[in-house]
Amino acid sequence: MTATHETTTATTEAQLIRPEVRTTLVADTATEVRVQASSHAFTIDEPAGLGGTDKGANPVEHLLAALGSCQVITFQVWAQKLGIQLDGVDIALTGEIDLRGFFGLADGVRPGFQSIDVSVQLSGPEAPERYEELTQAVEEHCPVLDGLGHAVPVRTTYALA
Repeated sequence: MTATHETTTATTEAQLIRPEVRTTLVADTATEVRVQASSHAFTIDEPAGLGGTDKGANPVEHLLAALGSCQVITFQVWAQKLGIQLDGVDIALTGEIDLRGFFGLADGVRPGFQSIDVSVQLSGPEAPERYEELTQAVEEHCPVLDGLGHAVPVRTTYALA
């Protein structure tokens, strides 16, 4: 089932969706990955400095893009729910990663983001307090922000082909 505005009304029953994505190494490449997400396909790669050919944004850029785009959408949804006119949303994101963690060069250094900075620019005619209310709703309801801010169980199975 695909969730729509009509199917996501107040209810006590769970309204679960289960997005599925498949990632596959492109043959004879070091880091080029083909991604299939429902009917959408795209390439993820690393820049030359990390062994790739830069044929697409890298995974951590996609993670930042997922956060930023999810926040834009959540701003739109919650502006409508709260009756707030929102004329524009522009979000810039940066993250800091210490590559020593990825390459295993230093004990105790995380391989992922050390921090993520998000800068949100909203435009519209409402009083600042209304946009503060909207921002709070986004921080409480953005799925990707929730996933990054709280531990999410990841279950992995491995098989040899």
